[in-house]
Amino acid sequence: MTKIATIELRNLQIEDYLDLKDSMQAAYSDWAGSYWKEHHIRKLLEVFPEGQLCVIYEGKVVASALALIVDYKKFGDNHTYKQITGEYTFETHSPEGNILYGIDVFVHPEYRGLRLGRRLYDARKELCENLNLRGIVFGGRIPNYNKHADKLKPKEYIENVRQREIHDPVLNFQLSNDFHVRKVLTNYLEGDKSSLDYATLMAWNNIYYQPKEVLVNAQKTVIRLGLVQWQMRHFATLDAFCEQAEYFLDAVSDYQSDFALFPELFNAPLMAPYNHLSTADSIRKLAEFTEPLRKRFSEMAMSYNVNIITGSMPQIQEDGTLYNVGFLCRRDGTSKRYEKVHITPAEKSSWGMVGGNQIKVFDTDCGKIGILICYDVEFPELPRLLAEQGMQILFVPFLTDTQNGYMRVRSCAQARAIENECYVAIAGCVGNLPKVNNMDIQFAQAAVFTPCDFAFPTNGIKAEATPNTEMTLIADVDINPLLELHNFGSVRNLKDRRKDLYELKINK
Repeated sequence: MTKIATIELRNLQIEDYLDLKDSMQAAYSDWAGSYWKEHHIRKLLEVFPEGQLCVIYEGKVVASALALIVDYKKFGDNHTYKQITGEYTFETHSPEGNILYGIDVFVHPEYRGLRLGRRLYDARKELCENLNLRGIVFGGRIPNYNKHADKLKPKEYIENVRQREIHDPVLNFQLSNDFHVRKVLTNYLEGDKSSLDYATLMAWNNIYYQPKEVLVNAQKTVIRLGLVQWQMRHFATLDAFCEQAEYFLDAVSDYQSDFALFPELFNAPLMAPYNHLSTADSIRKLAEFTEPLRKRFSEMAMSYNVNIITGSMPQIQEDGTLYNVGFLCRRDGTSKRYEKVHITPAEKSSWGMVGGNQIKVFDTDCGKIGILICYDVEFPELPRLLAEQGMQILFVPFLTDTQNGYMRVRSCAQARAIENECYVAIAGCVGNLPKVNNMDIQFAQAAVFTPCDFAFPTNGIKAEATPNTEMTLIADVDINPLLELHNFGSVRNLKDRRKDLYELKINK
């Protein structure tokens, strides 16, 4: 009696990993090393287990489809594979998103005659309908394009495939499964030599989609910023310092601000009792206040209903290394740490600080933001990397002693707003601080900068404070003009980069 083969489509499990790896390596045999590591699969199963599908043939995984849910308006049609996957961290997955984004589909070559790919696509469509998502989107490879690139542009190649004049195994299959080409993506998937780094943005619309009416906690498009221009002064205790910080939080909260930005090292007055020590030792004493301050700011973020960017503070790692760090204390009670990447010569020589290694955007209830501490904004690579991760507002806490130092930060911040089509908010300390080494004088003028186009102020300045005076600056920024600028601006810095000539990436 002939044994009948069995086929099962189900959700992937971590126990399937070895079979999954074998099938993926076979499917991408022309692309060395192109398979998901176990920690990637674990993460996908952690954040979205129902979206990871596989086909079992005779007890072995021979095909799979992996997916995320994304808030598509954060990415739009101009994105890369790295951006949509959050640099392969899958932190871009959002249960409240509206699009099922396919990040991979593959079938072991020995089983391609069984129409397993169609089963996986049909299961994805069913999942999309059951989750009431707007549709399915993914970047599709065009692996035969390299054979025709000398004669055809990508658009022409796609049309030839559509007319069945050229066979492309991936694109033909996707078109036959009711997906349509929305546009051509460039430099979408790094290392895809067969497609020459091109991809087709494929989409399928869920005709059963019912828009969800958002009654509360809808993401804002007009966001209110509260910038604190902090006067340096002596404080007898940590409680006295926190009382002054709370005063400003109370003030910006009264104006329903969504963010409060404090300056770099604005807690330096707490070093005064240690002025008899060396500068390196006194800054390390200041670092003892950092964790208590983080806790206090987290509490105040919740009680005043405002997302707090705590400027920066010194922090000592377990190995004794000294960093310049800050915290995003969200109003939901969570907090995230950010690091100053580029340390100034004075910070190195006087304090022995070292630079951090973290370059990432942060999700908030008002969209994606970036935070760079002072000197970091003078390096255009960092904001560009953040912009590629979807940053819409860049916050820059700074500390400058002289006006020329301030102008370096200001001028670079304005340039970053134009280059990256985003808002940039800066805030620093003002006044004098006797009896604290390295902190004698300060100069600052808080400001909010915009791109320079018709929807924004002609000079690119949304608002600015009175120079060298303690005060708060309250300003509203609208996200919608940024989206318009990305697609229809007089110039489009993000779109018009010559990625065929140069590229920028984070070294892992």
